[in-house]
Amino acid sequence: MTLLTNLDLTYPIVQAPMAGATTPELAATVSNFGGLGSLGSGMTAPDVLNSEINTIKSLTNRPFMINLMMLSEHESNALDSEIPTWLSEYYQKENIEVALPERPALKFADQLQVLYDNPVPVASFTFGIISAEQVQHLQSLGTRVIGTANHPLEAKAWADIGADAVCVQGVEAGGHRGGWLPQSENDPLGLLTLISQTRACTDVPLIAAGGIMTGQAIKAVQTAGAELAQIGTAFLTTDKCGINEIYKQALLDASQDKRSSETRLTRLFSGKQARGLLNDYLRDFAKLESAHELPPYPQLNAMTKFMRTHATKNLDAEYQSLWAGQGVALVRHERTVELLERLVKEL
Repeated sequence: MTLLTNLDLTYPIVQAPMAGATTPELAATVSNFGGLGSLGSGMTAPDVLNSEINTIKSLTNRPFMINLMMLSEHESNALDSEIPTWLSEYYQKENIEVALPERPALKFADQLQVLYDNPVPVASFTFGIISAEQVQHLQSLGTRVIGTANHPLEAKAWADIGADAVCVQGVEAGGHRGGWLPQSENDPLGLLTLISQTRACTDVPLIAAGGIMTGQAIKAVQTAGAELAQIGTAFLTTDKCGINEIYKQALLDASQDKRSSETRLTRLFSGKQARGLLNDYLRDFAKLESAHELPPYPQLNAMTKFMRTHATKNLDAEYQSLWAGQGVALVRHERTVELLERLVKEL
């Protein structure tokens, strides 16, 4: 049985779960169209997550996906790194007040509990791997489980614990990379290479992510061995997306040659590799990119939050994290449904 049938989809389109950008309305719109809508919920408090799941359920009776960021107890609790000197100096210069939280991230176990108490059709996980017992528990509730991998060994690890599918995320993808093994950071693989190498070591159904912006690209990844295509950047400039207008305009400007569409893989915003549009922050602090003393994720993420919030408030795109994939030059200002119709027409 194909993944399309298993997930009860009409089209091989998964809308990527981009934390901070996806909304219940976006997810429901994609699901109602016949794709798989999703909500990036890794930074969402459990009570809000529960409420958002109920909102999606009220807007669609079609399958949808909730995505969580897998962090260990220590990672979500520890704030034991110092704020880097260069960041402190920036805050002083800009007169930005900093009050670090008690913990840098939400507790994964509390978020997972929401999916046990209020089951969803599909749950996906990124930044790490859950246990076989957790996979089985979700499946016993009727939830399909999807892992995220940047390397064939990560995909195989998900297959070995019984995941229903794995989203393989190539180096072209915007936003955070979902892998956790050192190999995935040391030698990032392009999507087609990643699909073929993963196919060679496991027959788990694959969802392809990374730079996919057109129906032709969906067909290409299907030919390569993936069943579905996960698309993120293309949805960012559509009407149901939740990003701020300055970020949206920067993406549109990149598509209209008003600013460079060059992207970078960077750890400077969060401590974990993520791809975004090149801006002043990434230029100004580029020399620190390979610094081993950069605080890890999610600690640096908690530390730079004040800078990003300040930039958003001041309508400044240069110090925000403008997550985008390498296909950003193809974004359009359009309704979510228009994008979906166009993709399907090209299939």
